[in-house]
Amino acid sequence: MRQSSKSVHEVTVNGRRRESVVPPNMLLIDYLREELRLTGTKTGCDGGECGACTVLVDGKPMLSCITLVSKVNGKEVETVESLSENGRLSSLQRMFHEKLGTQCGFCTPGVIMASEALLRKNANPSDEEIRKALEGNLCRCTGYVKILESVKAVAEAGAAR
Repeated sequence: MRQSSKSVHEVTVNGRRRESVVPPNMLLIDYLREELRLTGTKTGCDGGECGACTVLVDGKPMLSCITLVSKVNGKEVETVESLSENGRLSSLQRMFHEKLGTQCGFCTPGVIMASEALLRKNANPSDEEIRKALEGNLCRCTGYVKILESVKAVAEAGAAR
């Protein structure tokens, strides 16, 4: 009898525990987009170069286009969809909209997730800390000024509370 090349993986995605049977070579980006229909995470370079596919795994930014589902077995994965609640944008998402931190929007989910990870660790980061946290995320439209302003606006709003 031939053994199946697929295996069962348990992953918590956006707060929901899931058990899935997937091939051993399935990438996390494909699992999220194709199996779970969470299309907020984008495939940009398909090789870990641009950061458009950034998600949080146990709270840390990870490139889903070069991460196998087996590597996140038993872990918690958060996508950009997890940030909004009942259709309402999170403060970070809202600031990216208000401060024009998005242009074409393709890189935005990955930039927002990397920014979210930073703000969870450091609620009031310096410009240099923001740049460092986002150095793996490429944007061809904004020149990064509006992205930096968007993240700073969230930090400043949090400090004003």
